[in-house]
This record gives sequence, C-alpha cells and structure tokens, in this order.
Amino acid sequence: MINNNFILTIFNLLINLIDVLVVLLPILLSVAFMTIIERKQLAAHQRRVGPQVVGYYGILQPFSDALKLILKETVIPSQSNKVLFYLAPVSTLIFSLLGWAIIPFGQGLTLFDFSLGIFYTLALSSLGVYGILFAGWSANSKYAFLGSLRSTAAMISYELILSSAILIIILLTGSFNFSTIIETQQAVWFIVPLLPIFIFYFIAILAETSRTPFDLQEAESELVAGFFTEHSSVPFVFFFLAEYSSIVLFSCLTAILFFGGYNFPEIIVNNTIINLQSIILGLKTCIFCFMFVWFRATLPRLRYDQLIDLCWVNILPIAVAFIIFVPSILIAFDIAPY
Repeated sequence: MINNNFILTIFNLLINLIDVLVVLLPILLSVAFMTIIERKQLAAHQRRVGPQVVGYYGILQPFSDALKLILKETVIPSQSNKVLFYLAPVSTLIFSLLGWAIIPFGQGLTLFDFSLGIFYTLALSSLGVYGILFAGWSANSKYAFLGSLRSTAAMISYELILSSAILIIILLTGSFNFSTIIETQQAVWFIVPLLPIFIFYFIAILAETSRTPFDLQEAESELVAGFFTEHSSVPFVFFFLAEYSSIVLFSCLTAILFFGGYNFPEIIVNNTIINLQSIILGLKTCIFCFMFVWFRATLPRLRYDQLIDLCWVNILPIAVAFIIFVPSILIAFDIAPY
C-alpha cells in the first residue's frame, strides 16, 4: 500500500515543477522575442527594414531561426575536450536562468524569497564566466581561447564596479532581500538620490552581459567570433539564449534596484483595487531592454585596454568615494536602517 506521505511528496514536487515552468516558459519566450525586438530596433536605427517575412511583421522570425539552428549539424573539433565542449554552453544557460528563481514579480509572487538574494545573484553572475572560459579551453582554438581569457580578465574590472553599486543600495536598505529593497522604495525610487551610482552600475551591467561597447568577448573584427567560434547548432543556441536571458534578467534587476520594481500607485475601479504589479515590472524591464539595444546601435566598441582603464582608473575611485559618502550621510542624519 502506498504511503500517504509519499503521495504528498510527489504532489508537492509536481506543484513546484509547475511553478518553475510557469516562470521559465514566459522567460524563454521573452528571450526569443528579445532577439526580434533587437533586430527590428537596429534596423530602425540604421534605416533598414529588418525581419518582415516570417509571420506578421516578422514576429515569428525567432522560431524560424531556432528551427534552422537546431536542424544544423553539430560540428565538434577533433582535438577538443568533448565533455567541456558541451558543458560550457549548458552551464552558461543554466546559470543565466537560475537568476530568475528569486525575482519578485509582485508582492508575494516569487519562486524563492531568499533573504540573501543579492549574494545569490552576484554569485551566479560570477559563475557564468566559467562557461565562457570552458568554451575557449575545450575548443582547442587560439581564437576561442583568446576570447575566453579576455572575458575572464575583464570580469575582474566590471565586477568590482557592479558590486560597489549594489553595496551602496544594501547600505541604504539594510537588507539583501529583493522584496525588502522594493518595499523601501515606496516613497522614492533610488534613481533619484543615486543617479551617479546608477550610471556606473549600468556601465557595469553592459560589460557583464557582453554588450556594446564592452562586447570584447565577441570582437568579430579581431577574434572571428570570440569564445564560441567552434560551437554550432544547439550549443551555439545555448550561448545565444544565455546572453539574451542575461540581458532581460539584468534589465529586471535594474528596475528592482533603482526604479521600485513592481511599486506603482494603486488603481481603483468601482471600489476594486486592480493589481498591475507584474505588468508594471514588465514595462520597466522593457525600457531597459530597449536601452541595451539603443547603446549597441549608437556606441562603438572600446578596446580592451580602454575598458580596463575606464573601470580601474575612472569609475572605481568614484565608486569607493560613494561607498564612504553614503554611510556617512546616513549616520550624520541618524537615518541608517541598521
């Protein structure tokens, strides 16, 4: 006879799996449509038409591209480490998707309301670079390996800037939890008092997601295609999805950290409160996704030494100064949350 506890355990596992799929499937769809949005937006900036054949106004182009890549032959270099060759794209995509586990889509709407959510996010963003390093190492290609080494070296530069900006927000809120950070911004969004910090934070996440002008890992003019030179078909799709998933994720984190997340004045119709928290967060996220593409269409790529100089010489001293200045203001006016 089957134990009732076993049935209850299986039922809970199914419920948790459904919760994960409810979050994961829309995210994968948003990543797919992010590609077509970028292509249409770049076409508009460059006075081109862009995708318009597959589906109405080209809206089904991402699915056509995915089918084409999946049907392509997977070519593996004969001298490559096949385990790492496949592990690199898979790990990169997994680390990118795991970041969504602690995102609050509304009040009480999160898979896991982790008290150390910021630490979790920073750890995953740091681990993501190992997929890039494994990709270059396993392919046994000088182009791919050079791209992975450049990515690893550059990570040290922008990770310091990103961590410094987030540390200042932690000092203001006294919490590592994303829900608490959102609730703290009910009176005023952090973008208002922390505008300079937001600027160098956004520079850091552009580098974190390998976007122009910091896409040195994919410098086609110098490295053919960067770390994924030897990857094709499904492994390449994984790298592609991981990059765009990171763009959407960091756009969402930007909305949470500086623009109040899902906070918005209540809308009351016929004495009924209409809850639009998830929609508000989605709209804020779309604004920053637009900015990612806008910067790609506008700015030229920096050289590797220019990125290092920008982070270490110009931005880092300002970030350290704000780390000292903000707590001093909080203590001087006796408004520190700790």
